[in-house]
Amino acid sequence: MTRIFVDSDACPVKNEVYRVASRYNLHVFIVSNSMLLVPQSPLIEQVVVEAGPDVADDWIAERVSDGDIVITADIPLAARCVEKGAYVLEPKGRILDSDAIGMALAIRNLMTDLRSAGLMTPGGSTFGKADRSRFLSALDTLVIKAQKPRLRPLTFPRE
Repeated sequence: MTRIFVDSDACPVKNEVYRVASRYNLHVFIVSNSMLLVPQSPLIEQVVVEAGPDVADDWIAERVSDGDIVITADIPLAARCVEKGAYVLEPKGRILDSDAIGMALAIRNLMTDLRSAGLMTPGGSTFGKADRSRFLSALDTLVIKAQKPRLRPLTFPRE
């Protein structure tokens, strides 16, 4: 059964996740390091982890499995989840899969290196109505995709 994990401390699309999860009857984990206002629903589980760097990320990465969906803007967390077979979606609607994660990690690392060298780097664009719409469409597509059986490549025993 597909589950949705939300790296939720600064996630602007939680309400959209709740709507889609309700439509498809999916369990959602809202993971943060502080209490958030979460709707009362048997489908939604709030997980409050202790404060600290990457504690919420570690909680998600340890529990996510093949076919789950993760909502995050955190590229290293996304890479860990893709490696485990999860679908990853950024709040602005970009799907991070095995084809896209390598480039996303490389750009993130480059920007981190530039900032640590004292160079000013452009910030991200503001979150808008088009981003919310793109996210909803992508999440709906991922839920449908995640619920379909995946074909596994045939493996043959070695001689």
